[in-house]
Amino acid sequence: MNAFAEVIGDPIAQSKSPIMHGFWLEQAGIDGSYGRSHLTTDALPDFFAARRSDPHWRGCNVTLPHKQAVMPLLDRIDPTAQAIGAVNTIVSRDGVLIGHNTDAPGFLEPLRPQLAERHLLRTARILGTGGAARAIAHALWEEGFTLIIAGRDLAKAQALADAFGPQDVHVCTLDTFARPLDFDWGEAGDRLDLVVNATSLGMTGKPPLPIDFSNLPPGAIVYDAIYAPLVTPLLAEAQARGHPTIDGLSMLIGQGRIAFEHFFGAVPPSDPDSEAELRARLTA
Repeated sequence: MNAFAEVIGDPIAQSKSPIMHGFWLEQAGIDGSYGRSHLTTDALPDFFAARRSDPHWRGCNVTLPHKQAVMPLLDRIDPTAQAIGAVNTIVSRDGVLIGHNTDAPGFLEPLRPQLAERHLLRTARILGTGGAARAIAHALWEEGFTLIIAGRDLAKAQALADAFGPQDVHVCTLDTFARPLDFDWGEAGDRLDLVVNATSLGMTGKPPLPIDFSNLPPGAIVYDAIYAPLVTPLLAEAQARGHPTIDGLSMLIGQGRIAFEHFFGAVPPSDPDSEAELRARLTA
């Protein structure tokens, strides 16, 4: 039997990870496979007990609602995942289960050109307080950003902010960004501004994210973690207003790339042709 990995969650049918990892296995010429397993929280202990003893199992990605529930079942947890408080990738090393969080570095991957530059000020407005927001906030804090965390529940926003230092972290309610802001931003200057949607608003079947663009500094990068639809109402309006944008597939591919290397010991191709083909498959 060949090496295999998988994604677990509840529900799981919507996951695009098998398409992505299957493409990379094909491109790398690796004789392996990647599937999906639908698991309830109650089924997790028995699942890991069975997988531990399988020498061909390389690990799994973890999606909702298990990113925290899996943590007590693991042998070791990477410091980044521990700090974020969530695991989205589990690697098996001779039956030892190690938890990682690849959401944080995966989120940063499309921002690497901007992060390589020097700035007098870096500010990120993070809309949302869930697991994705925690990973994103941690990643940006490590890159020297001042954080503004907005949540529908102010207490949840404050709880997320409390994970960082008392300085350079601010909280507000999500509807703050829906109200017009009478403020002269001036020129963009030597700063990097980022606005991130880490909520489910704008996803297919959900209402759009209510946001008034007067709250966005000129030149701010608008990054939506949602990838269904690929161009959310937020990104469509941002593009129409001349803001640079990053879609949710970028984060999905970024975190998956790191997980694939953990599972199969190979770096997925990242050349423009391979990237274009992968995106075509993921959006077909």
